[in-house]
Amino acid sequence: MSLVSEDANYYAHQYNESEKDKKIITILDSTLREGEQHPGVSFTTKQRIQIAWMLDSFGVDQIEISPVISEEHLISTKTILKQGLRADIVAHVRATKSDVDIAIKCGATWVATYLGISDVHLSAKLKISREEAKMRALEVADYIKAHGLKARFTMEDASRTDPKFLVDICKEMNKRNMERISIPDTVGIMRPRGMYNLVKMVHNNIDSSRTLLDVHCHNDVGLALANGLAGCEAGASQIHTTIDGLGERTGIPNLAETAVALTLIYKSSNRLRLHMLKDLSRTVSQYTNLDIPESKPIVGDSAYKHKAGTHLAAILKNPSAYEILEPKTVGNRRKIVFGELAGKNGAAYLLSLLGLETNEQDAKTLARGMKELRMGDILELYLDDRLERKILNNASPDIPMKE
Repeated sequence: MSLVSEDANYYAHQYNESEKDKKIITILDSTLREGEQHPGVSFTTKQRIQIAWMLDSFGVDQIEISPVISEEHLISTKTILKQGLRADIVAHVRATKSDVDIAIKCGATWVATYLGISDVHLSAKLKISREEAKMRALEVADYIKAHGLKARFTMEDASRTDPKFLVDICKEMNKRNMERISIPDTVGIMRPRGMYNLVKMVHNNIDSSRTLLDVHCHNDVGLALANGLAGCEAGASQIHTTIDGLGERTGIPNLAETAVALTLIYKSSNRLRLHMLKDLSRTVSQYTNLDIPESKPIVGDSAYKHKAGTHLAAILKNPSAYEILEPKTVGNRRKIVFGELAGKNGAAYLLSLLGLETNEQDAKTLARGMKELRMGDILELYLDDRLERKILNNASPDIPMKE
């Protein structure tokens, strides 16, 4: 049963709508590649296989893993490729022929290569010139296509690359019929408008009927998801995520937030099973020993927790007053908190739950008592279907209290 009415979101959707909305935006999940670059994170082969199965069941379109990291990663990649999953399994490797050979030996049909093309990457990391970088990129692209693979080429550090050089390489990849080009904000330096401009520039300079664009945004200043969505508005058709936003440094967009934003706000058609989001987060938390912050959107324990007196009073009448999505839709649960911030209606509701006859004065007295105790939060309760039915049966705008 749902008390969250879509009508409550009507005007917000009007503001949000644009001609770009409702287009299909797919998700590549990189928990098994980018996620393992998060400090302290390392999965076993069995855990990688379990995560891949769950991501496939959830409905992501591509799952990324790197077979070149270690022998165990190679075994994991081979095993996952044999599972017959619906999602594409993308073998992520460096832009070298030897790495591509490893992907081929794994049985991969999709390969993703990357090459740093900004001046700082070319000088500090690769120690090669722009011309040498271009030659390396094109040789690897030709090698991939000569072996009949589907491919994505990642323009690492694209957001800090000379625009003319970036467009030049993207055009060459487009001519070679690369299925996808990824435009990353590798160090999280972009703001949404900047990411829009960057992706739009590339999109306008290639034949998008041949090559689609991905966005891979880092969260160094907390703008990864906003930047990723801006890139999709500019022409990208796939956004990269990880479960709980794990990744190098502060990670990339969180799968849960991305999936809900695409479904609810962007109205992108998909087959995502949103009710699995809490379980996905919980599973990875158990495997990594990283706690899920209570305030984490969608999957955190506080995501559907209501405390302030006016909020609590409204939620008890209609949860859509402060919720845009029913919690069980994403596998979470609603909680109500009683304590010093509770008002008269919350206190009356607590008394009724305890089976006590309630009048207005008793409710006011209890509310005042909880404030005077100065103990903060005193009691938390799940607001489950049984309690929701009790609310629905309450025709009065206020909680009924005997005089």
